[in-house]
Amino acid sequence: MVVKGIQASVDGRIMASADYSKSGSRIQAEEAGDLDTGILSRGAEELGLSLTTSMLERFQDFHRELADWNTRMNLTSITAWGDVQTKHFLDSLSVVQATGKGFLETAKLIDIGSGGGFPGVPLKIVFPGSSATLVESTRKKAAFLSHLVEALALEDVHILSDRAETLAQRSDLREAFDLVLCRAVARLPIVVELTLPYCRIGGLVVVHKGSDAEEELAASRTALKKLGGIFKEIRRVDLSGLSDDRYLIVFEKVSDSPAEYPRRPGMPAKRPLS
Repeated sequence: MVVKGIQASVDGRIMASADYSKSGSRIQAEEAGDLDTGILSRGAEELGLSLTTSMLERFQDFHRELADWNTRMNLTSITAWGDVQTKHFLDSLSVVQATGKGFLETAKLIDIGSGGGFPGVPLKIVFPGSSATLVESTRKKAAFLSHLVEALALEDVHILSDRAETLAQRSDLREAFDLVLCRAVARLPIVVELTLPYCRIGGLVVVHKGSDAEEELAASRTALKKLGGIFKEIRRVDLSGLSDDRYLIVFEKVSDSPAEYPRRPGMPAKRPLS
């Protein structure tokens, strides 16, 4: 659970509802029936990833938890298994196209505005040697994330329930991460101010964007300059089953972010840097 609504850490010592052993056997019976993981497996192969039986089982259980909790709160409008495989899981894993597999294997990553766990949890499932911090300001969603991490028996995952603007001033979080992720949170100038303060010099920020990616990128130049980042690349996500325009925008951190950024909660959205 979320401790006082602020933070919960999962270190793998807790008992989960499923036993994800190397053999793939599980304590919990498949009461809900098997879910065909063909779309996910084939899409992962397109990304150069080979998913083990244990990983696929975790993705199945992720979907079941997401669908269950979504009946009680608004986590996502996408709940059908086929769509979740493509529009949530594979879209999240597409980050590997921007970073490479080697980078993710031991990366210290933070997911800003994680919501239903995307993209941080799918990446943690596939790259178990990484360390993941999930930031979600809505406490009910943070409670879901804490439950999910426990149910999937994921190790070295930390849930923080507070505003990104506030957490970025903590000395243990500021400029402490190899990789900062953000998906479907806000327009790019706002995202730049919310993410770059968490990124170490030499680290990367990867942002998922849609068809307005180029336009938003042009509007983010001032924020990038002020926050110590540079534009590295924009990459179209080209995967079977993803028919809409999806892009990864990649920034590199080259200098310290000034202490006054991010500004107090609400100000980045109210007055984007321009």
